[in-house]
Amino acid sequence: MNRPLVLIFAFGLASCASGPEKLFVPVAATAPGASSVDMLVATTRRPSADPGEMYSGERGALGFANVVVSIPPDSARRAGEIQLPRTSPGDPAADFVTTKANRLDAKAAQAWLASHGSARNKHRVLIFVHGYNNRFGDAVFRFAQIVHDSDAEVTPILFTWPSRASVFAYGYDRESANLSRDAFEQLLVMLVRDPAVHEIDILAHSMGNFLAIETLRQMAIRHRRIPAKIGDVMLAAPDVDVDVFRNEIADIGDPHPQFTLFASSNSKSIN
Repeated sequence: MNRPLVLIFAFGLASCASGPEKLFVPVAATAPGASSVDMLVATTRRPSADPGEMYSGERGALGFANVVVSIPPDSARRAGEIQLPRTSPGDPAADFVTTKANRLDAKAAQAWLASHGSARNKHRVLIFVHGYNNRFGDAVFRFAQIVHDSDAEVTPILFTWPSRASVFAYGYDRESANLSRDAFEQLLVMLVRDPAVHEIDILAHSMGNFLAIETLRQMAIRHRRIPAKIGDVMLAAPDVDVDVFRNEIADIGDPHPQFTLFASSNSKSIN
């Protein structure tokens, strides 16, 4: 994975600033110089009855969605920053806005993947797993910012798990991440089996590292190995005990993906 992707990520580890409630009501307007990030979302969040919210912080079954985020021209923003609209609808010339937000069934999710590559023209997937205290919108817009600012040539997939987005809900978030392991494994298996996908990279932040590592350990035990397609696992500010991490890496065994840890200004690669 390109190092600039992780450097861009380091600019904005915090949740997005609050915006209007209707972030996922698509905006029809366009702006000269604006660009877009078209992502697949896999989630264990419960769908929200409010289409402007799309998904809540409560727990649900694995589901999929397609979200397209419009990003204002580079001249109107700084790399690493997210500019949410203050009113609804937002202005694509100055704000991050959604231009498409549709829930998908598993078949439609497969069709989205097929539209991004083929057995002849294979593609690389980047999965982002967010951390503790994140709303659905926080995860979507942060990932769009990372993909755009890094200029990474990847097919973006967000895995978002149920977080109540409160500093007082750490226990709930931790158990939600734990509960989401099987669903994350289902997503990984789906991608591994797709002949058009040649590499799968994972970028996890904070508590998302716990979910990512636990899932990889589970896969290694269940399948006796980690599929070779899973190539690079980037762990940013991991919320994982160091002794637990050592044990999990030992359980994963060899061969295993390339693990790169990012904490503060230092990084360490584990081969």
